[in-house]
Amino acid sequence: MSAKSTLIIFKEKYASDIRFWILLFFILRLYGITNAPLEIGHSWRQSLTNMVARNFLEVDNNILYPRIDMDGNKTGIIASEFPFFNYLIYLLSELFGYTHWFGRLINLIVSSIGVFYFYKLLKRFYSEELAFYSSLILLSSIWFAFSRKSMPDTFCVSLMIIGVFNGFLYVYEKRLLNLFAFFLFSTLAVLCKIPALFLLSILAIPLFDKQLAFFLKRNIVLTGMVILSIVYAWYFYWVPYLLATFGFQLYFPRQFVEGIQELIAYGPHTLEKFYFSALQSFTAFIFFIVGLVLIIKRKQHSAFFVFIISSLFFILFIIKTGFVFSIHNYYVIPYVPVMAFVAGFAIVEIKSRKWQICILGLIVLEGVLNQQHDFRIKNSEQYKLTLEGIADRVISKEDLIAINGDKNPQLMYFVHRKGWNISEQQLRDITFISGIKDAGCKYLILDKHALSSAAVKPELDLISLFENEDFVLYSLKN
Repeated sequence: MSAKSTLIIFKEKYASDIRFWILLFFILRLYGITNAPLEIGHSWRQSLTNMVARNFLEVDNNILYPRIDMDGNKTGIIASEFPFFNYLIYLLSELFGYTHWFGRLINLIVSSIGVFYFYKLLKRFYSEELAFYSSLILLSSIWFAFSRKSMPDTFCVSLMIIGVFNGFLYVYEKRLLNLFAFFLFSTLAVLCKIPALFLLSILAIPLFDKQLAFFLKRNIVLTGMVILSIVYAWYFYWVPYLLATFGFQLYFPRQFVEGIQELIAYGPHTLEKFYFSALQSFTAFIFFIVGLVLIIKRKQHSAFFVFIISSLFFILFIIKTGFVFSIHNYYVIPYVPVMAFVAGFAIVEIKSRKWQICILGLIVLEGVLNQQHDFRIKNSEQYKLTLEGIADRVISKEDLIAINGDKNPQLMYFVHRKGWNISEQQLRDITFISGIKDAGCKYLILDKHALSSAAVKPELDLISLFENEDFVLYSLKN
């Protein structure tokens, strides 16, 4: 077979099939899939996710009581989102034993399926061409890197896309199985992370379709109310109960005015999340703007409705998040499918097939290259993997420790102990150190790389049990 024939077969059989590209991107993201959570960006959130999963395995597998390790001498039970993602990691660990990267693999599988359902949704209600282009843009967006992290962000959005797709199928094909799938996947999506809720607003579209039977609209609305009731029960009854009872909170929502003030103060950072972080491509953002103009100009009412209603709900989420949205790039992830959808409209309008391919190629290349650094672990971070082995020489699993991780749970996760995650200021505070010692803290571990000065030892009479170029371990025992 000639090279020309092979190229023709590839173009006709594979290049135009979104499943080929989803599989290709899946394989690409398997590179470094077994890495521990040591990336410079967002390692703290992955460590926290894994920490909760590991505690389901080692402490208590009650899904209603997620727990972390840096709660001093308390239970570690935390008021957080519903830990469904963490629980999947736990279930896999029950079968094969715990390892760092199960969350990465679970997220990659579910997020890849989510892109396929995104394609199916757009193909079903718009066109195959739009679905294909928008899905490629989504694959190379921030989705590319975060769909392989031990974090529930692309995971929950994927579940919601699957749920919304089934919701649409129910109202147009009247199958109860689709209604159940809509309920199941949408509920799990919002429980995992509440920002996924805003995509549920898209299902308002069929409610305005006069040709649909009333009972179909009623069932969708009632199911939506049940979903909201379950989510409300978790976030506004159970989470406050956990907070009041155990006193540890993961997130801190802002008041409306406070959130607006913070977003304005962090204005450039807030805007950057849309013009770069979301799509990871300036080219893709330009086509997002062009696509929005074309949707308005061509009077694409349903597409404009999707954009407006999803944008309004997402703005409410941004305000409630405040400056946290501005300084974390992954908070924009729920909105990325909407941006990819709008950008796809602009690509469709290009009449030349060659120009379409060139522009899509540029968007994909730009997105992948802007994120390739996230697939490698810097040598400067590898030393943290030795921490548990160092602790095992001296410290039993039951002994409480303190470590200078500040607000980042990464070191506490790698040391695989429980206790206090302290700041350098607390380290220098004799009263604080004495207080945690009285509360049962037996050892103090210092990461020398995290210290701002050469003065490693706090102003206490401590016995050094171990020291190398990375860590020093002190006994706090009398």
